[in-house]
Amino acid sequence: MLENFSEKKFQLDDGEIYYKIGGEGPPLLMIHGYPQTHFMWNLVAPTLAKKYTLILPDLRGYGKSFAPKGDNEHFNYSKRVMGLDLKALMSSLNFKKFCIVGHDRGARVAHRLARDYQTDILSLIILDICPTLDMYEQTDMEFAKAYFHWFFLIQPVGIPETIIGENPEFWLNNCLNKWSTGHDFSERQIEYIKYFSKPENIHGSCEDYRAGASIDLTHDRQDRHNKLLIPIHTLWGAKGFIGRAYDPIKVWQSYTKGAVSGKSIDCGHFIPEEKPEETIREITNFLDSINYT
Repeated sequence: MLENFSEKKFQLDDGEIYYKIGGEGPPLLMIHGYPQTHFMWNLVAPTLAKKYTLILPDLRGYGKSFAPKGDNEHFNYSKRVMGLDLKALMSSLNFKKFCIVGHDRGARVAHRLARDYQTDILSLIILDICPTLDMYEQTDMEFAKAYFHWFFLIQPVGIPETIIGENPEFWLNNCLNKWSTGHDFSERQIEYIKYFSKPENIHGSCEDYRAGASIDLTHDRQDRHNKLLIPIHTLWGAKGFIGRAYDPIKVWQSYTKGAVSGKSIDCGHFIPEEKPEETIREITNFLDSINYT
């Protein structure tokens, strides 16, 4: 349970980011997705910590980090702001250059971080997403059915919050069980529900999605033609929607001039929890080729 990792809090102007840090070697920022926390990495982090210094934050709106009330433009939950939180955290730890592993919403934060701080991010490992802009612009009935939560969570403030708040455990379990395509999350749900059930976190996670359907798209369109220069490694669940609907390697190649590699993993959406050994192998094999200097 990450016993050898230190618990820390990083103070921002408007709240605290909770994180764990452990290991030794080059820095690796690992960013969780919805509806989870840094705990999603606990099956892979102990092994990875033998080669890397791991920084495992809870995003604003999630876990033990602060969850501010969203603004009218959802700017304070934009991936730009969420990324700035983590860039400030890494700077406070004296990590000027680093690699990132991001899953789900965390991968969207990672993508924005790489765009906004191109000289500091050395590589990306992207787990089970394609870029937000592509996914919204190519929306069809199959996407809407598979990702109906994208359209539910962006409804006006108070609607999804009230519905989820009536039975947050039911909603959380639905997400974990449906997207994992049969993996048993019963024990892990106990850890996640402790924080997901907090009203401010339900609101914060909805704001994350509202930003994704508004201000994030504005930012993405503004630099649609500005390619990254870094390598990207992308993994996706063979039993999930991403590989069925897109060619992830081809899509990510349109976003960088660096090399893009990747493969499907025989699991659902939650790759590090469903297939931890394969996740460790893919991360280490890819990062072995990265020059940290």
